Amino acid sequence: MVNAPVRDNLTGVDLRAEIDRLRKERNAVILAHYYQDPQIQDLADFVGDSLDLSKKAAETDADVIAFCGVRFMAETAKILSPEKTVILPDMDAGCSLEDSCPPEQFRRFREENPDHIALTYINCSAEVKALSDIIVTSSSVENILNQLPKDQKIIFAPDRHLGGYFNRVTGRDMLLWPGACIVHEAFSEKELLKLKAEHPDAPVAAHPECPPHILDHADHVGSTSSILSYVLGSPSDKVIVATEANILHQMEKAAPHKTFIGAPGADGNCNCNMCPFMAMNTMEKLYIALRDLEPRIELPEDVRVAAKRSLDRMLDMASATVGKGDLGAIDGD
Repeated sequence: MVNAPVRDNLTGVDLRAEIDRLRKERNAVILAHYYQDPQIQDLADFVGDSLDLSKKAAETDADVIAFCGVRFMAETAKILSPEKTVILPDMDAGCSLEDSCPPEQFRRFREENPDHIALTYINCSAEVKALSDIIVTSSSVENILNQLPKDQKIIFAPDRHLGGYFNRVTGRDMLLWPGACIVHEAFSEKELLKLKAEHPDAPVAAHPECPPHILDHADHVGSTSSILSYVLGSPSDKVIVATEANILHQMEKAAPHKTFIGAPGADGNCNCNMCPFMAMNTMEKLYIALRDLEPRIELPEDVRVAAKRSLDRMLDMASATVGKGDLGAIDGD
């Protein structure tokens, strides 16, 4: 007979108070991605895009980084802060983009295209970062592409929609890995058009991980940070937002007088604009992770060093003032 797993009984525990106590006791910094539950966002030390969060954590004197996001984000924090303990509330909090690009398959793909360099979106595993030449964020892609020779052959992985968008913007012909984000791919053009008809004065802000039939209707395309800046600066009192719905929390806090409408899925009212992986992190799991310092991110040093090399190339190139729009912001995923 297999024994049932022992579960923590947290009945009656003041989770917010206990998390604050452990944060001080562990000398921990708590990071929350924009796509986290609002309750977690509100207790975090920093809220933002994944690379920006990892860089801010690296600049602190914290001994522990509690990353409320998904696994590749916590790995990035470990890549930049190898001396710190990095914990993730739920180690099963993965990413459909990361899952779509297994390291061995990516290695073989590179070997089949030896004349291509690999420009890889930060939404991938540490192993894939280590196999790449340059890591990019959605806000740094165009800047970096503008610095590469026009005849340079490029593999773009793992998001085919993000790569396709920048192929169209720059006139490139990058070879695209066939991955996609399950949240951004689920938005419905039909339902978006209905929403636009109901709110004709509301501009649409969309993440470039969305497929072309959504981006074609967008007034602004950009990273999560870029979308946040755009909607807060828009003169419109209503904005339709085509990215993960939890970012609306920061918008509503910053501009309570405005109305922010999440883009709909196929049936118009599903929860498909909520990332199921992000939702795996909870207050209870964050408390337990801080208490036990588990689950913990560990990376082989050779993988970490190789992954950091590709990240550093991006940081060096993206600091150049090439392009326009939000290209100066290199941290937006």
